[in-house]
Amino acid sequence: MPERSVTAQPGMVPGSEPTAGTMFAALYGTLTPHPWRAGQQDADALFHHRCLAIGLLDDTSSGQPDSAPWLWAINDAGWQHPRGLDTGLVAWFQVEASAVAGDRPLPVQPFLRCAQDATARAGTLELSAVQILLPVHGIDPSRRPPYAPVPALRSVAWFAAGDPHAHTPVQVSVNSGQDPALAAVAAQLTDQLTRLDQTAFTNVSHDSADPDTAPPPPFDDSFWSGPPLHGATLRGDLIEWTCDAIGWLAEAVANCAARLGGASPLLLTVARTAGHADAG
Repeated sequence: MPERSVTAQPGMVPGSEPTAGTMFAALYGTLTPHPWRAGQQDADALFHHRCLAIGLLDDTSSGQPDSAPWLWAINDAGWQHPRGLDTGLVAWFQVEASAVAGDRPLPVQPFLRCAQDATARAGTLELSAVQILLPVHGIDPSRRPPYAPVPALRSVAWFAAGDPHAHTPVQVSVNSGQDPALAAVAAQLTDQLTRLDQTAFTNVSHDSADPDTAPPPPFDDSFWSGPPLHGATLRGDLIEWTCDAIGWLAEAVANCAARLGGASPLLLTVARTAGHADAG
């Protein structure tokens, strides 16, 4: 297993292979440690082993070169807020996403699935919000083939087969930091999401007067294009309150933003709103 840092902190790790950019996920809510949990289990190690177990990561501890393209390289992870703030953050995970193929989305669904599974090994998670840094600049809409203009749509049937009563009202904050481009196309972003042939995120609306209640990102402004100055707040019904569904929504938002000319990292926060269903 690769050597781990003593103190977990977000940061850039340069690599020789082409990448889409850094993905960062922060899980908010409460985490009740399992009674059998022996001491503080390392979030980085749990995440690494989960990725390895389901074939999303090569075991480079042997010193052998990778034999296949992998979705990401792990940078770090942790339980405590990296900046020491009390925001309800219970776990965070950082990876360097591999270059995105033309017919594939950013791998946010598997990323969040592994993050949730690693957290569940440590305790019982009551999830209230997920915050994700999306490297939209790593997406080239011109490379999308005609059969997959929005690649996330290829997996939407999975959610349609779920519990029809699990719909959850959510608030979605999307912020492009110092880049004002996103705020200028917020209405178009809402329109693109509404026009997608899908039932995973419905009743989408955008109100420019809606306050942005997202917590501050758990990393320094220099890590992306922060601070979060320019954004949009959307509301809608997510088909289920799971990291899978949140990951799907993040993939769709990232692709739509790229199609609208987005060239900066996006900070996306998905939070349950009042009156949510008890799903997930």
